[in-house]
Order: sequence, then C-alpha cells, then structure tokens
Amino acid sequence: MRRISFVLNGEPVSCEIEGDEILTDTIRNRFKLTGTKKGCGTGDCGACTVLVDDVAVRSCTMLTGMIEGKRVMTIEGLGTTDQLHPVQQAFVDVNAVQCGFCIPGMVLAAYALLKENPNPTEEEIRIAISGNLCRCTGYQKIVEAIQLAAMRM
Repeated sequence: MRRISFVLNGEPVSCEIEGDEILTDTIRNRFKLTGTKKGCGTGDCGACTVLVDDVAVRSCTMLTGMIEGKRVMTIEGLGTTDQLHPVQQAFVDVNAVQCGFCIPGMVLAAYALLKENPNPTEEEIRIAISGNLCRCTGYQKIVEAIQLAAMRM
C-alpha cells in the first residue's frame, strides 16, 4: 500500500492505494463517485473518461499512482443537480441521452474539447468524441448537444 495525494473535483484528497490500482477503481471504490463508468477495461469505450489536469483520459488504463499531485475531475465535479454545467444542460436540452452509460465520458470529452477549442467544427467534435462509444444514439444528438454548448459558452 502507498499513500498518494491529489485534487479530486476541486478538493485535496489522499488515500492508500495498491501498486497496480487503476484510477477507475480508486474513483469508484475509494471515493464512491460512480459517475465514472467501468466499461471495457481496456481504454476502448471511453465510459471511464475523466479529466487529469484538464486533459481527457481513460481512467481504466491509468494507474492511480500516476496522479500524485495532479487535478482529477469526474462528472460529479462538473456541475451540480441544481446547477448543471452548460455542456450537461445542452445534452439534456437536445435529448442526447438514452441509456446514459456513455454520457459522463462524453460530457467530459466535450468539456475538454470546448475548453481548448470554444468554436469547434462538426468534424472536430466528432474527432474529440471518437474514443467514446455510444450504442444507443447514433451520435447525431450528441454532436448537436456539443454544438449547442459551444454556442452557449
């Protein structure tokens, strides 16, 4: 076991971790933040996407020990149930959510894109979310939601 410290959703935290513990498990099991989904476990589906120092990463392929001193944001850190972030609100407004499993990762990928590029083209949006798989929506509503969020932000 090893103790690490980092910032999680704006709050300094520390915890004991196993040497081979992945970030998804730390977030879900140690901090009880279940918005980060554990999908494929190989970094292919994007359901586990979180931001590490404002960069979208697959938490299922990142060892928790690699985040020492870094800033991690999960979907729970983006908005609140009373005050959704504009990206979250846009997903609601255009009905871009069906089953919801992929949505936390999609929203964080969209947030990271819009933070870096506030006026992306449709192609840039599709590239930014290309690592996040959705089996329900066909992506069009998700793209529309990101375009709406870009306009609002």
